[in-house]
Amino acid sequence: MIAFCSLTCCRAPKLHSCAPNLVRLAVIAFFLGVAGCETAPVQEMSDARQAITVAREAGAEVHASADFEAAVGYLKSAEASLSRRDYASARRDALQAKETALSALERSEAARPNSP
Repeated sequence: MIAFCSLTCCRAPKLHSCAPNLVRLAVIAFFLGVAGCETAPVQEMSDARQAITVAREAGAEVHASADFEAAVGYLKSAEASLSRRDYASARRDALQAKETALSALERSEAARPNSP
């Protein structure tokens, strides 16, 4: 009579051990878990701050105030998410802050009178 492995993962004759399969599964699960961990969006936050600074220096507070204020709001939201360790939301809001600040910069440059 041939004995079968008692684990449901394997119905092979008990000529081998299921332990190596379980170890492989545990290692794969560990690496998938580590790969799924998000890191803080440091670069995205820096990019958003720099874009807002450049927009401010170009006069976006005056010439494109709605876009500029929206960019600042997105950055504040990103900072709040970052403090809660909600990195996905922080990254999303930081990217939106950067895009909105760059839009404010473009509007500001288009609205400013050209200097002679």
